[in-house]
Amino acid sequence: MIRVLIVDDHAVVRSGLRRLLEDEGFEVVAEAGDMRTAVFETRAHTPDVILMDVVMPGESGIEATPAVLREAPDAKVLVLSMQDDPRYVTEAFDAGASGYVLKEAADTELVQAIREVAGGGRYVHPALGARMITAAAEERRRAEEDPLSEREREVLRLLALGHTNQEIAKMLFISVRTAETHRAHIMQKLRLTTRAELVRYALDQGLLEPPQT
Repeated sequence: MIRVLIVDDHAVVRSGLRRLLEDEGFEVVAEAGDMRTAVFETRAHTPDVILMDVVMPGESGIEATPAVLREAPDAKVLVLSMQDDPRYVTEAFDAGASGYVLKEAADTELVQAIREVAGGGRYVHPALGARMITAAAEERRRAEEDPLSEREREVLRLLALGHTNQEIAKMLFISVRTAETHRAHIMQKLRLTTRAELVRYALDQGLLEPPQT
């Protein structure tokens, strides 16, 4: 029997997932509504699969994935997300996740994904996987022309618009620490020292509309 830990900050969602999984023959060993509890429950129950919501209080599920895997190295993390952007999928797998499922997916797909990752496989919806391949090719092409990644370009645009690290973290579903790291890497890669230089670069790259005169 596959043992599952459900991590989601909404009690209604956790309850619905529990009913679905128990009806399908899975054993739900525990639930968690925040990352601190998720780490504790992982240590206490060593589940086979951890259903990990992305948007969590204080820290995203993707960023917290390494922490739960340190507690249970043999567990598999299956990320549940509202985001269908291939960048989030890539970040999830880079963090150690074994699968990525959209919250709007059918129950049958979620069940299939759990069984797939529990058996040692990796899972992402075929259509989303195809988009990842296309996005990776586009990222490689752009990297030859631009030193910044797609995520860094978005952070740069928001910085140029005057958003704080806290605001950027909230808009991109990342931690403030990650936003700060992106900012430092951008300034270093582009050899910028002032915000004025950053704004000029964003204008030159077409990331901002030039001011009306």
